[in-house]
Amino acid sequence: MKLDGASVVLTGAAGGIGAPTARALAAAGARLLLVGRDAARLETLARELGGEADGRRVAWLAADLTSADGIDSVRRAALAREADVLINNAGIASFGRLDALDAPHLAEVLATNLLAPMQLTRALLPGLRRRREAAVLNVGSVLGRLGLPGFAVYSAAKFGLRGFSEALRRELAGSTVKVQYLGPRVTATGFNSAEVEAYHRATRTGSDRPEAVAAALVALLGSGRAERFLGFPETLAVRLNGAAPAALDAAFARHRQALPLPC
Repeated sequence: MKLDGASVVLTGAAGGIGAPTARALAAAGARLLLVGRDAARLETLARELGGEADGRRVAWLAADLTSADGIDSVRRAALAREADVLINNAGIASFGRLDALDAPHLAEVLATNLLAPMQLTRALLPGLRRRREAAVLNVGSVLGRLGLPGFAVYSAAKFGLRGFSEALRRELAGSTVKVQYLGPRVTATGFNSAEVEAYHRATRTGSDRPEAVAAALVALLGSGRAERFLGFPETLAVRLNGAAPAALDAAFARHRQALPLPC
């Protein structure tokens, strides 16, 4: 996918990975529609990237992607900007033993991390199909192929997003629309709570800078590859887990023991 001159819709644009991704896309010559819930942060980022002087180069839209109205507002803006690329990056965190999480939290995680990108992709797909070259890139997680103790709900959403990406990629094969999946490992942003940070220290989990994830995302778009996972040993674990998942169960005893005790 050629990014110079492409029109990109980026959700979760003001977040930990979103802002560096917006900067990297702008540096590559893309025009941007920055989407998120925090209008003030979106406006600040758009101004940084030149949105105030040139509304066609960088624009922003505050929208709740778990609502029909929010999805439709992005659809209309994407059509007006002749969007070539949709990057589904918006998401919320979930951590803890399953029995410590309440039902509304489960519903919110699945609605935000799985159903919203599916609904937005469905809404933008007719417009993307009309473009000479187009792409949908879903930002998932290593936990979309590797389930860890404490992340049952988050993994469920990201496993679903990866499955959605794989099936839609095959469904659209032969069309002008490519579907891609990026699976970062832990990223050093405010997305991680203090409790999660303690878990990562106890399990000796490595992390990447958000700028490195943004660079990998831009590289994946440019390459046209179907998917990419980040980090080592995470990439190796993803492959082993895909081949023999039960064989890895014992390897995560430390992760299980690092979970907060049940109340």
